[in-house]
Amino acid sequence: MSEDSQIEQRQPKRRGRRLLSTALVALILFALFQPVPYVLESPGPLFNTLGSVNDRELVSISGTQTYPTNGEINMTTVSVYGGPQQGVDLFQAIEGWFDHRVNVVPREQIYPDGVTNDQERQISVADFSSSQSDATAAALNYLHLPIKKQILITSVESGMPADGKLQAGDFIQEINGHQIASPEQAVALIRVPPVGRTITLKVWRDGSAKMVSVTTTKHPENKLVPYLGIGIDVNYQAKFNINFGVDDVGGPSGGTMFALAIIDKLTPGSITNGKVIAGTGTISPKGEVGPIGGIAQKMIASADHGAALFIAPLSNCSDIRGHVPAGLKVVPVSTLSEAVQVLKDFKAGKQLGSCPVEQGK
Repeated sequence: MSEDSQIEQRQPKRRGRRLLSTALVALILFALFQPVPYVLESPGPLFNTLGSVNDRELVSISGTQTYPTNGEINMTTVSVYGGPQQGVDLFQAIEGWFDHRVNVVPREQIYPDGVTNDQERQISVADFSSSQSDATAAALNYLHLPIKKQILITSVESGMPADGKLQAGDFIQEINGHQIASPEQAVALIRVPPVGRTITLKVWRDGSAKMVSVTTTKHPENKLVPYLGIGIDVNYQAKFNINFGVDDVGGPSGGTMFALAIIDKLTPGSITNGKVIAGTGTISPKGEVGPIGGIAQKMIASADHGAALFIAPLSNCSDIRGHVPAGLKVVPVSTLSEAVQVLKDFKAGKQLGSCPVEQGK
């Protein structure tokens, strides 16, 4: 066999290898850009609760004595990429795993199964509103000031009987002539059978009382239970005006920073001593500081912003260890009183606490 004929026989094999290689590359590229059930958390913007955004004070107080403040008390946030339904592709997830500023999280840890983008937005807005209410109660309790308690509609589900009749922000005063003192009482009166009964609610909206009639439908999870499609919670208010001026932020983790801002504005002197303070943590009406997600990204954002001190929930210490950026002092607390004391000690130059060492380490 001649040399020329040997070359001709090898060419089909080479073409086959090229086609196989091309197909393999295409398959790998296809796999890399397929959605995977993860979301990416990265450092989000900070909001100074003592300052303003777009000429709106984040915490404005009127109708009572207030005092000048300085420095910053920053509420921290996390930017989440990949919503409850989209997720991210494999390439983005791999890239995130190699980026110390990004946390790759299973989607179900952030978004419950079956939740749509709109439902998640409503939940997040309701959580944020509740955190402001709870922050008000916690600050007033700390200052031993009186508190007003009202029952608030936090959300209205699209397509349900209350849609177009009741509104998020309505205060429920009465249901079928019964004065409402708790969310539990409101739910019990709404769920009185049978399904299809008309309920009359007296709500406070835009400065006046309104009577609204709504006919119940079947509960999505139990056809025998009457349902209106509203979220209900307790709303706490002062005897004077406390308003919150931040939009496009959701979730409950700003509560502790809001409470500190209220305390700072209602007490003489500055608890920040002119320093840049940041932090996070849910807050209960009694002043209990609770855990949050994305704390590593919040600490990174705070260090980038030049914060001197970061106040964190004690219950997040397992997420804090090993992730504190250089130059940032992180102090854990479990109550609002402890957080205020940390700021006083920081102002006085005293030794500050830190997360306890893990047992066995």
